[in-house]
Amino acid sequence: MKNIVIFGAPGSGKGTQSDLLIKKYGFGHISTGDVLRNEIKNGTELGKTAKQYIDKGQLIPDELMIDILASVYDSFGKEHTGVIFDGFPRTIPQAEALKKMLANRGHKVSAMIELDVPEEVLMKRLILRGQQSGRSDDNEETIKKRIGVYYDQTAPLIAWYDTEGLHHHIVGFGELDKIFADVCQVIDSL
Repeated sequence: MKNIVIFGAPGSGKGTQSDLLIKKYGFGHISTGDVLRNEIKNGTELGKTAKQYIDKGQLIPDELMIDILASVYDSFGKEHTGVIFDGFPRTIPQAEALKKMLANRGHKVSAMIELDVPEEVLMKRLILRGQQSGRSDDNEETIKKRIGVYYDQTAPLIAWYDTEGLHHHIVGFGELDKIFADVCQVIDSL
């Protein structure tokens, strides 16, 4: 079982790489945004609680997010090949909570794969994505804020996972096939 944290700034290619990894390895995929939308749409107790926070414009507490992730993680069954965590953790306390949640099941994070992309490339990708998808949060002003939040709040996880011996740095721009081959090389070495 290989549980992978796919990591990088907005626009670094986490979703693209996750889709490719799911096809190749059969991993489960937990995207926090997708999970929250599904829990709310399905009217689960967790979804109802999460919606109360979202409706007030508040962040969902780490404990609730871990409960939601644990529920989804457990839905893959005991003998799954592994899970990609996409968009979580975003802070060191979340990383510690994820480690504990997995340890309670006799599992662990196998690797944190960082997709490193220069800021100017991120900006171009996200602006293009906004034009193609119509996503309202992919405009220049919002993108700059999201990238700033990433560097301020989320990037410190790189050092945390490095200390854990799980950090793998991948150059996340250039040829898609080369990036994917580099990611697969990490997974195959686990």
